[in-house]
Amino acid sequence: MLYLVRHAKAGSRHDFSGNDRLRPLSPAGRRQADSLATRLIEARVKHFISSPYVRCVQTLRPAAKALGAKVETDERLSEGHSFVGVMELMAKLSDGTALCSHGDLIPETIGALAHRGCEFLSEPDWRKGSVWVLERDPNGAIVSAEAWPPPDGAR
Repeated sequence: MLYLVRHAKAGSRHDFSGNDRLRPLSPAGRRQADSLATRLIEARVKHFISSPYVRCVQTLRPAAKALGAKVETDERLSEGHSFVGVMELMAKLSDGTALCSHGDLIPETIGALAHRGCEFLSEPDWRKGSVWVLERDPNGAIVSAEAWPPPDGAR
């Protein structure tokens, strides 16, 4: 299994005066990240790869810290990039990896999986803090996807 996480809630893009890559999680987002940590640990996630944007790294950090792991970053998960890079990255990863990305790239990636015949086991959930659980066959092809809603009923 791979876990494709949409970053938790961050402060408003319009209220942040610095580089958007540095925009952190909001207090609600930090709570979501803590709750996501519990879910990811229970799912036996062991590797963490994130967009280099601070809010994405912060979303995975509580789970990684609890397991004594590090959050690696990969530019292919950044906002505004193509799903092609995400697909290439996922093809190389071991099971038990969580990836954190953005609200533009995740729907494109899920759409590409649908185009390739992936079976969907739930309705889509695009909200911040949601997780796509991606099951692979023995050849590494993603064959099914299920969306976990964000923790704490967050909208």
